[in-house]
Amino acid sequence: MTQPHVQVGIVGAGPAGLLLSHLLDLVGISSVVIEARSRAHVEGRIRAGVLEQGTVDVLRDTGVGARMDREGLLHHGTILKVAGEARRIDFQDLVGKSVMVYGQHEVVKDLVAARLAAGGEIVFEVSDTRIDGIEGDAPTLSWTQDGVQHARRCDFIAGCDGFHGVSRAAIPADVLRVYERVYPFGWLGILARTPPASEELIYAHHERGFALLSMRSPEISRLYLQCPPDEDIATWPDARIWEELQVRLAGGSGWRLEEGEIVQKGVTAMRSFVAEPMRHGRLFLAGDAAHIVPPTGAKGMNLAVGDVRVLARALESYYARGSEAALEAYSDTCLRRIWTVQRFSWWMTQMLHTFDDASPFDRRRQLAELDYVTTSRAAMTTLAENYVGLPMDWGPA
Repeated sequence: MTQPHVQVGIVGAGPAGLLLSHLLDLVGISSVVIEARSRAHVEGRIRAGVLEQGTVDVLRDTGVGARMDREGLLHHGTILKVAGEARRIDFQDLVGKSVMVYGQHEVVKDLVAARLAAGGEIVFEVSDTRIDGIEGDAPTLSWTQDGVQHARRCDFIAGCDGFHGVSRAAIPADVLRVYERVYPFGWLGILARTPPASEELIYAHHERGFALLSMRSPEISRLYLQCPPDEDIATWPDARIWEELQVRLAGGSGWRLEEGEIVQKGVTAMRSFVAEPMRHGRLFLAGDAAHIVPPTGAKGMNLAVGDVRVLARALESYYARGSEAALEAYSDTCLRRIWTVQRFSWWMTQMLHTFDDASPFDRRRQLAELDYVTTSRAAMTTLAENYVGLPMDWGPA
């Protein structure tokens, strides 16, 4: 069944696809969002929870930040633990900015509600998604829902369907270049019903492996342990998880995690990944469809927000003035910021994690780097500037 023309077809109802649809609607550009999963699934899957200052500003400025401001946790700094000693990086003092702890699934809920309230079209639980004709002037986005085939003629298609989606595969193999690094460890993550033991995130370097204390609310803690990437979660009963967290996060007289019910746990492998270019013909990639970062720097969703902000402005320029300059520059504009963020995420990862093949020299050098980063104002400023987020228009002059 062929349906009416839409200006932008969007594959994926994660934060990238939903925010792009929202931004386009604000300037009168029509879109349809299709998603393989159910609404309940996309609104319930737990992902990142640290929003850069720029991401917070975009959500506020476009009218979807009210619940975030009520329920989110504003953080003016973060803590690095080195040899059990807590050392604080003060974002406000160093760069005058902050971050917000507010779960990605909560952002998705807010965006879904905003799009539906505005009459936006989101089609959940689709299959057999196809992207055709991207090298012509009228690409087609097609899918099946409830056994019925649908197709839309589009001016442009935005692939916001994640690392395993169909969009990146629509770019010819002889055009696409892939850069990747797979790390020799993963994160065992838990969600626990217990108040966070710190008002700010704690990144802990420990000889037994990295640990992170984060949170989702004043009552819910999010905690992580470095582990082998293929670790069997069945070998980690709750008691073992809490015991290891107590050891790796310990420091200071009397400091102890308050343990509670673990309501979710799993192991996530870690990689750095970039696909170039992010545009081919009338198809534009955004978010995890184009890049993955290790979670150490808390950048995944923030990069996606940066991508779609650039793309929305480029599309606005095209429809308002007939200019394709910003669309042609989209890939280069995004990739400069992406590679800078990749560097930061890799740097945080190699500085804080233990490596099985590290020599005694490597371990002492790592400790020296941590000592410098947490005592030099210049070094702390570099960390703070990157952590709170580089400008979203960071790109070619």
